[in-house]
Amino acid sequence: MKKALLVMMLLGMFVGLSVSIAMAAEEGKELDSSVKQMIALASGLGIGIAAAGGAVGQGKALQGALDGIARNPGASGKVFTPMIIGLAMIESLVIYSLVVSLLLFFKLG
Repeated sequence: MKKALLVMMLLGMFVGLSVSIAMAAEEGKELDSSVKQMIALASGLGIGIAAAGGAVGQGKALQGALDGIARNPGASGKVFTPMIIGLAMIESLVIYSLVVSLLLFFKLG
């Protein structure tokens, strides 16, 4: 539980830093080189963290679903559909992070 809280706090700090950088980019016409560096770092770290978190989440979801099916093969139909919906939800969060990272990246140009 403490690890999850620590990860959530770090992610919150990362999002707050990213938003402040994005807001700083909106104010000036020409971006400072340090702001450009931070935008590039934020976009790269954002998609990296999202992809890693999504992969771990999907792996845990698949593990749980396959364990349930292995213990009770008759419930495979009841487990399969919620598993697919859960995987789609996890993947949508990763795609959302990709969009945000691309928006930050295109701010550089």
